[in-house]
Amino acid sequence: MVRAIMIQGTGSNVGKSVLVAGLARAFTRRGLRVAPFKPQNMSNNAAVTENGGEIGRAQALQARAAKRPTHTDMNPILLKPETDTGAQVIIQGQRAGTMKAGDYRKDKSKLLSAALESFDRLCDDADLVLIEGAGSPAETNLRKGDIANMGFACATGVPVVLVGDIHRGGVIAQIVGTQAVLDAGDLAMIRGFAVNRFKGDVSLFDEGRDDIAARTGWPCLGVVPWFHDAWRLPAEDMMDIRSHSGGACKVVVPQLERMANFDDLDPLSAEPGITVEIVPAGRALPGDADLVLLPGSKSTIGDLAYFRAQGWDVDLYAYVRRGGHVLGLCGGYQMLGKTIADPDGVDGRPGTVEGLGLLDVDTVMSGQKTLTLRSARTVPGGEPVQGYEIHMGKTEGADCRRAWLEIGGRPEGATDKTGRIRGSYLHGIFSSDAFRASYLSQLGAASDLGYEDGVEDTLDALADHLETHMNLDQLLDLAESPTHG
Repeated sequence: MVRAIMIQGTGSNVGKSVLVAGLARAFTRRGLRVAPFKPQNMSNNAAVTENGGEIGRAQALQARAAKRPTHTDMNPILLKPETDTGAQVIIQGQRAGTMKAGDYRKDKSKLLSAALESFDRLCDDADLVLIEGAGSPAETNLRKGDIANMGFACATGVPVVLVGDIHRGGVIAQIVGTQAVLDAGDLAMIRGFAVNRFKGDVSLFDEGRDDIAARTGWPCLGVVPWFHDAWRLPAEDMMDIRSHSGGACKVVVPQLERMANFDDLDPLSAEPGITVEIVPAGRALPGDADLVLLPGSKSTIGDLAYFRAQGWDVDLYAYVRRGGHVLGLCGGYQMLGKTIADPDGVDGRPGTVEGLGLLDVDTVMSGQKTLTLRSARTVPGGEPVQGYEIHMGKTEGADCRRAWLEIGGRPEGATDKTGRIRGSYLHGIFSSDAFRASYLSQLGAASDLGYEDGVEDTLDALADHLETHMNLDQLLDLAESPTHG
């Protein structure tokens, strides 16, 4: 009979996603059929699933850790922020429209049925379901209608392990304070706690660990040291995006306000010969870049205005005049064109805006989203490329006649007359080793990295790490058969 347990955090970005990935790999290696699940996620870094929808990238990584295909049931409610007050709502993998934050808070309880439906299906094909919460259960102002934390745990009768992050400080207050603000019904769901991201000699926190246990009455399932290779795993949160120092070849990435699907950067960061520099707002684009990469965006027109507001357009034009290389992916591709038309207001206010004009192409936005895994080949080299498309809009123009990719016999992407400026809708292309090596060689950098093998090795190392520093037998014993599912 299936069992389930939920990992909740004392706050956002305490390491829940990575912990669940490590637990998924550890319990899968023990011979269990493991399924990851997150009822509600908020992220612009989505993954395309094998059943043709989209979920948070963390759940895709957790599925990989569990050695099972990605499925939209693993993250039935996905919120993709488009503005400071509104987000695109994805239900069971498909776009259901855009909703203001206030309206979502009023209506979110109606989405519980979709989450429970997906959870039920996962439970039918698993021995253990590992559920990840979102944010913190201590946000009592969000408790009414909650489907992300205690609301879901109570609805399904799934026990909870609470995780605190000692790296940010105050972990005793994090965990004890969470207990202090929860009501009796929610407290009854918590079976234990764990402390994550400890740096140094773990024994130095023995007294702190025991104090938490004494104050809460909860057992400690482990004090987990900092896992130094976590950066090698695909990042989900914008907070995880950072520059990575490597070799002499420099890839510069402007940090757009609504940057999306930035997993394109992960294989480049893993390259020892590559330095990936993320440029924050208020700083000029470095003039010594070997490549400027314009990433995807959840709000292309809004991020184009943001790009110009930083003066990055001036920096980019100067860089191109000096012979620089530019690659735009998805939203970045759309920005590189002459115009972006949005007659129906799909991306914001209806109208047409001028693009950066570095590619002779024009984009028209539409409400229909392209969402699919792709196998492609480079033109003319023929290197195999695996990737995915996740975008709204269609791009056409003269530079599309110089397509540099081919998907199922059709051309994909565009190249300017110099060959130094390219764009494509295909995400994930740098995960393909042969393509990445060929592309980087044009920038004067060598590559012999097996990126996907590196991710697998890191997941195994993470599982070893948790086997050493957490009581996984006790955690498994705490898991229970859900009352719903």
